[in-house]
Amino acid sequence: MRHVDFSPLYRSTVGFDRLFTILDSLAQPESAQTYPPYNIERTGEDAYRISMAVAGFSEDEISIEAHRNVLTVKGERKEEGNGEGSELLYRGIASRAFERRFQLADHVDVIGATLKNGLLFVDLKRNIPEELKPRKIAITASSAKARQIEAKTAA
Repeated sequence: MRHVDFSPLYRSTVGFDRLFTILDSLAQPESAQTYPPYNIERTGEDAYRISMAVAGFSEDEISIEAHRNVLTVKGERKEEGNGEGSELLYRGIASRAFERRFQLADHVDVIGATLKNGLLFVDLKRNIPEELKPRKIAITASSAKARQIEAKTAA
């Protein structure tokens, strides 16, 4: 796999360090982490939803944290017995702990999370501040009178 060296761009740009860090992390595989499976969908113009399959986990076994444009979802199952006298012959439902990180764009906020039928839904909304939104600039007509510059001549 090829590796792209961004060091020449660091010398000629200012303030894009985070962008290059994200591009670097995309080039490196996350050691083939596939658990738990998830979907990312757009639910509106500025609304998104992450859906994660977390079958067997309860609300108190999952923690969600948003910090500095990184959303972290962790799950850790509590040990539970199968009951008196029962023996587990085959484990097909994964119960391993997980930690999944998502890079969020600037001004994306976590609205809330719900757990329903083994799926964890994390709702996100992009809130762009007014000062960063494009604004219309009015064009004013210049005065009709032409201004002349008068020069004094030496006589």
